[in-house]
Amino acid sequence: MSKENMVLQAFEIAKERYAALGVDVNAALNHLQQLSISLHCWQTDDVVGFETLGNQGGSGIQATGNYPGRARNMQEVKADIEEVITHIAGTHRFNLHAIYGDFGGKTVDRDQILPEHFTGWMEWAKEKGLKIDFNSSSFGHPKSGDLTLANPDKSIRDFWIEHTKRCRAISDAIGKYQDDPCIMNLWIHDGSKDLTVNRYKYRQILEKSLDEIFAAEYKHMKDCIESKLFGIALESYTVGSHDFYLGYGAKRQKIVTLDTGHFHLTESVADKISSLLLFTPEIMLHVSRPVRWDSDHVVTLNEDTIELAREIVRADALNRVHVGLDFFDASINRIGAYVVGVRATQKAFLQAFLEPLAALRRYEDNGQYFERLALLEEAKSLPWAAVWDYFCLKNEVEVGADFIPAVQKYERDVTSKR
Repeated sequence: MSKENMVLQAFEIAKERYAALGVDVNAALNHLQQLSISLHCWQTDDVVGFETLGNQGGSGIQATGNYPGRARNMQEVKADIEEVITHIAGTHRFNLHAIYGDFGGKTVDRDQILPEHFTGWMEWAKEKGLKIDFNSSSFGHPKSGDLTLANPDKSIRDFWIEHTKRCRAISDAIGKYQDDPCIMNLWIHDGSKDLTVNRYKYRQILEKSLDEIFAAEYKHMKDCIESKLFGIALESYTVGSHDFYLGYGAKRQKIVTLDTGHFHLTESVADKISSLLLFTPEIMLHVSRPVRWDSDHVVTLNEDTIELAREIVRADALNRVHVGLDFFDASINRIGAYVVGVRATQKAFLQAFLEPLAALRRYEDNGQYFERLALLEEAKSLPWAAVWDYFCLKNEVEVGADFIPAVQKYERDVTSKR
């Protein structure tokens, strides 16, 4: 029997198993087909960017490893992403940081960036069927220091306010061009290495900076604000904590970003979904895998990712939650990292779409907690993998581990040229 026939046969059996529990497999596949994941550009080049000044590193962010084949320019980033999308099913998005503009070899400081520096990205994305999201970049700059938007020094603060304003204008231009809102994420590393007695002062400054940044109204972009527990070399205090951005997001009706690596390891990010949905308009996810905190490892199909997907589906919030990836592992094949991370995220959502939710809710409503627990456990071993294989087959991407040789070949070709 051919592999294709085995996949089809296993899929038909899986459909029957799920149908017995009231699950519509075809509906689950349709949901998965429509799930767009925002692919982060910075996995290709280890968060270096294309500024002539160069990303100076630090500021609470760091990529580790020295694997060969790092993308060195815009053309190589594009080539890498084009390779990635040949190995993943569905139609996705592309997440771009401000330091990746097409600056033409000229020195363009971050308070001078314009939409024209990203026209090439817009045209390329449209050609490839991708929609673009955007990020301001406060790290790795001579004016980064420990404080940017929360800096008491007005000259430093105004520089970063201007940068972020320009990022919003760029995002709006992107959204207008692609006829789909560009989601612009704001994350700053601001904090303190050691104890501070000015927690309130810095947060008060940050609030005023954000109010100034968000004063302009745009039609073609959406703002989201991202918290962090702490940054490297800024361990004792983070101005933009989860509490701060949750409060600001609820007050100003901004999207709050949940990065799964930006919380204490024992916290459940999934548990935050239902609360945010009550008080903020939408949620942006940066799906990552923390190992000993925010180490930005490649996403795998672990319980945290599965539970995150389940909570979104259980809340019927697919139209209010945006899914992006955020990891940068410079120690392994970078294309392989993308493919593994995207597929793992899709698998987590497929399991959520296939959950026998109607039966589980019925048990819970009736107070049948043993039955609820038993079905939750049995659902874990249902043949979701057969549905996943069919999804890949239908989308004409490799089934199972068949993508590994193709990724290895691309890596060998790229390494020899770079």
